[in-house]
Amino acid sequence: MDVLDLAGRNALVLGVANHRSIAWGIARELSARGARLVLTYQGDRFKGTLEKLTSEAGMKDAVLLPCDVTDDAQMDTCFDAIRQSVGHLDMMAHCVAFANREDLEGNFRDTSREGWRIALEVSAYSLLSLAKRAVPLMEGRAGSMIALSYLAADRAVPNYNVMGSAKAALEQIVRQLALELGPLGIRVNCISAGPIATLSARGIGGFSTILPAAAEKAPLKRNVTLEDIGRSALFLLSEQASGVTGETLYVDCGYNIVGA
Repeated sequence: MDVLDLAGRNALVLGVANHRSIAWGIARELSARGARLVLTYQGDRFKGTLEKLTSEAGMKDAVLLPCDVTDDAQMDTCFDAIRQSVGHLDMMAHCVAFANREDLEGNFRDTSREGWRIALEVSAYSLLSLAKRAVPLMEGRAGSMIALSYLAADRAVPNYNVMGSAKAALEQIVRQLALELGPLGIRVNCISAGPIATLSARGIGGFSTILPAAAEKAPLKRNVTLEDIGRSALFLLSEQASGVTGETLYVDCGYNIVGA
């Protein structure tokens, strides 16, 4: 049996903003292997983007649903719609993160209470909220979930500030969920991706200098691509990684192993 044949499997992918999104790279890999996609958006602007992307990619059976991860009622409605449209979930990719722009530059010590709350709620707590709703649709199906992190969860990175705190919390949530959901046959893992020019990354102060620096220092002497991350997500979400849970997989061309 080809464990990378995902025909008959349903995958929820959250966080596609445009064609450069890591979430879109993951969605493409899953779709190419036969998975049916459920993609979420926040606001009409992103709905139009998703409609265009899925149409151009030939994803005719993709289900597009609104989902604001700070709105419990909308999340409930979203998962009710998932149950009605596809019946169950086999995979979920959490690619959602946000922090106020002013909190991604300047002094970390100037982070406001509200800025901290927003970053942690959207970027970390949302995984808990989504997992709570996804588990009933995954039970008995050997489901799997992934989240996206970054090296700043473990290291001090200039200007990443509160988002580093959020990613550290996210990685702990992944481990705790892996422990809790393991008896249900549900795996939970994390990908710590190298820097890549996504819409959200451009909001980080000084990001333009990070890409060439990472490529210079990484053992593979290049930056990571959407395809690199998408294939790694495919591995973790599929039965290829049937014995892997609670892990953070670095997909950064080896940058994380190099000393300064």
